[in-house]
Amino acid sequence: MSIFSNIKETLDKQLPFVTYRKPNCSTIKGWFQQNNNLITSKDYSESGFIFAPFDNKEDAILIPKNQSTYIEESVTIDGSLTSNTNHNPDTTSEENHIQLVEKGIAAIKNQKFKKVVLSRKEKVELLDFNLIETFQKLLNSYPTAFVYVWYHPKVGLWLGATPETLVSIQDTNFTTMSLAGTQVYNDTTNVIWQTKEIEEQQFVTDYITDKLINYCSEITTSNTETIRAGNLLHLRTLINGTLKTDNATLINSLHPTPAVCGMPLEASKQFILNNENYRRSFYTGFLGELNINDKESNLFVNLRCMEVSNKAVYIYVGGGITRDSDSVKEWQETVAKTTTMKKVL
Repeated sequence: MSIFSNIKETLDKQLPFVTYRKPNCSTIKGWFQQNNNLITSKDYSESGFIFAPFDNKEDAILIPKNQSTYIEESVTIDGSLTSNTNHNPDTTSEENHIQLVEKGIAAIKNQKFKKVVLSRKEKVELLDFNLIETFQKLLNSYPTAFVYVWYHPKVGLWLGATPETLVSIQDTNFTTMSLAGTQVYNDTTNVIWQTKEIEEQQFVTDYITDKLINYCSEITTSNTETIRAGNLLHLRTLINGTLKTDNATLINSLHPTPAVCGMPLEASKQFILNNENYRRSFYTGFLGELNINDKESNLFVNLRCMEVSNKAVYIYVGGGITRDSDSVKEWQETVAKTTTMKKVL
């Protein structure tokens, strides 16, 4: 039975599962839980697939290795995008987001923090939603992203295609990244970045390396490069090192990163919780393989994602705000990001 048949059958039985494909890979993997228990991770020491929310005070959900059937399959996807994308964001969303960004810029100028990542949730009404087809389109559209569909009957149904690694751990070696800055892809990755985006990305790199000094040794950073994710471009720096502590300490020190929260962390996070006026839930949390095959973890930040509920899809998008941000341009950036996700609907 194919992995797609397994998705359909498990969904019909209302049992938890996750299927996913790692970046630049042709293998789809799936964990299909044999019961509908809601299992949470206590300290990231368990083995299985983890789905963690933005707010690290909330529970992270585990599909445990020892209670699941594992399947992997090599597939070639051909689901070229031929969908109309004329879902227009409403003007109220625009006004609200621009006001939120202006509030964020004012707080930065008042020296409350240096950077804050502000987001919104957009509802798209759907008469007909085909999960398998949408997942296949995501797989086809985002070969360089971590693409997934995750379901738990007691939590909900989520899909996404994220370009950002939180951390990959193999024994005591790890790789993480700082990812920031966004512009629309126009047939080339050879582009000019503004000072605002370069500074924003450097903020994130410096923050992560400073944070890791306490737990890690031999930290190295790559040159900053432009990478493509769907129809968007981002700036990325890879960071490698050797662990001097356990995985949980490293994960807790990295999540949430300034790329999804801001700097300093606590002040920007508090501003988000007080002002965004909606609950991010698993958006900007993290997900992935936890302690698989003896000390191997591959975790990704949950960006470019959507939640399916009843006959609607909720798309989550955001962007980094600094003192030089322009609120109207920040709104337009979120529209570019929602357009990317709407192409698969």
